[in-house]
Amino acid sequence: SRSPVDGWGILAENVPSESGMPLALIAAVASVEPGNESGRGLLIGHLSRARTTVFLLTATLPLLPAPTSAQGSGPGFLFKQPGVQVAFHGGYAGAPAGGDVLNRALDDFTLSKRDFDASSWGPEVAFRWSERLDIALDVRFSRSQTGSQSRPSESHFGVDLDGLPILQTTTLSRVPVTVSAKFYLRDRGRAVSQFAWIPDKWAPFVGVGGGLQWYEFKQEGYFVEEPSLDILNLTLKSNGTVPTGHIFAGVDVSISPRFLWTLEGRYARGGAEAGPAFNFDNLDLSGFQATIGLAARF
Repeated sequence: SRSPVDGWGILAENVPSESGMPLALIAAVASVEPGNESGRGLLIGHLSRARTTVFLLTATLPLLPAPTSAQGSGPGFLFKQPGVQVAFHGGYAGAPAGGDVLNRALDDFTLSKRDFDASSWGPEVAFRWSERLDIALDVRFSRSQTGSQSRPSESHFGVDLDGLPILQTTTLSRVPVTVSAKFYLRDRGRAVSQFAWIPDKWAPFVGVGGGLQWYEFKQEGYFVEEPSLDILNLTLKSNGTVPTGHIFAGVDVSISPRFLWTLEGRYARGGAEAGPAFNFDNLDLSGFQATIGLAARF
């Protein structure tokens, strides 16, 4: 039987070259190697999310109208300078897994820092302020969910009275809603007449932004109560809305006068004071995101 990585090799070979899908993305996905057996389910979940991203973006391209048939455009140009850019991003969100709450989870349960990573999805609408400056509104969704068991400690062996593992599930959800200033390092196109605007092939950008982030950290299952060593079936949860800020950089790559790929790396900073279930300790909500998006100019 084929491993998940074997399947990715077949995918990389069969994605048509004319699809417009960046080969670097396919190569990056194909390079993922499976971990040990205990992490195999998580790895397959990550591969499934990445595979969905590849198929969604690749399958979208054949649906794009040809430049000569799109309203508001001619062969290789638009009839006016675009004022709005709408995009949908998909990619990967990495969590540093710091702070007292996540560190305690790593110590008490069979979790690793990468278990808090997740896929990241969301729309963006950018309004052109000037030739090199956009004001962008975006929403990103990410959610990780990982099963674990209690680690042995000085007070217990990590199993119940029947010798069975003590199991629980940990979920971390993040939904930032932000406003950003996106500055382009070169002109994105040029007007050749009053009725024609030609986009450049590529346009790098940097930016900064901030807003509000809704979060939820939840652990449900069985837990060992100290010092009685009773095993309790509990749901522990903390959620709320907190400020967040981010910096980012990326590049827009035109595939037609109307449509383009947008690749972006983003680092977001944020945190929260968890609720009474976690002794009001600090919950780190920072992280890095790498995404690719399909955008349209209007």
